[in-house]
Amino acid sequence: MTLIGPGRAPFAASNRMLLAADADYSEAIGPFDLFLVAGGPELPTRDTSRELIECIVRLSNSSVVYGSICTGAFMLGAAGLLDGRRVTTHWQNAKQLAARFPAADVDFDKIFLRDGRLITSAGVTAGIDLALALVREDHGPAISLAVAKRLVVVAQRLGGQSQFSPYVEMGTDAASPISSIATYVMENLNHALSVAELAATVAMSERTFARAFASATGSTPAQFVERARVDAARALLEGTHKPLKVISHECGFKNPKRMREVFLKRLGVLPTQYRDQFLIR
Repeated sequence: MTLIGPGRAPFAASNRMLLAADADYSEAIGPFDLFLVAGGPELPTRDTSRELIECIVRLSNSSVVYGSICTGAFMLGAAGLLDGRRVTTHWQNAKQLAARFPAADVDFDKIFLRDGRLITSAGVTAGIDLALALVREDHGPAISLAVAKRLVVVAQRLGGQSQFSPYVEMGTDAASPISSIATYVMENLNHALSVAELAATVAMSERTFARAFASATGSTPAQFVERARVDAARALLEGTHKPLKVISHECGFKNPKRMREVFLKRLGVLPTQYRDQFLIR
């Protein structure tokens, strides 16, 4: 393994841990079997030096596989390597990545993605999922499973970044009418929860409410409600033995078939698969 940094002298990471690079940006030539750009909290807003961009372009072109972990995708974008490519990053930064690099096809939900030689992953621990997928690809499922057991991690996480609660994205003033919708939705999941019903709870017209909600949350009311239903169903699948028919009714899906369709769309797995992976026994 080769660690590439701004110089041979020790340098501090974002957590102040000192790192010592094996080569600086100008010395790193490659080729490498795998070249990855690490993430960092300042990368979404930080200017990228010409020396670093040249290094990323050079090593990406010469390596067998290249990509990023978490917000390292912003460095790939600055180097012009995301245009026309399907990529992902941490869910908190996905909208910012899409806005900053509009030519990229940013998937807000996937834990990791591969587009040809380019690989990208979501949060830091999603890098483990990506690494296990690469081990499986190169050495087969038995070796990948053995590595996962050695690391004491799940061999293959099911679902995407939609496994986090939709309520963490509200980001609005707790006293605002829009914020109060979250409470109403949680308490009335078995209702239809149409735009008309939600607008009436905050005394707004449907059009004004829909526009204000999208402006405040970045999603439509229907998208928020669907994700809230998935979030509630996840909790029941993880912590109870209730039948799927009961869970689908309590969470407002109407029937198990509709719940299966939404789970496949949002998480990429069936409710039964999700339960098998996460149920507390």
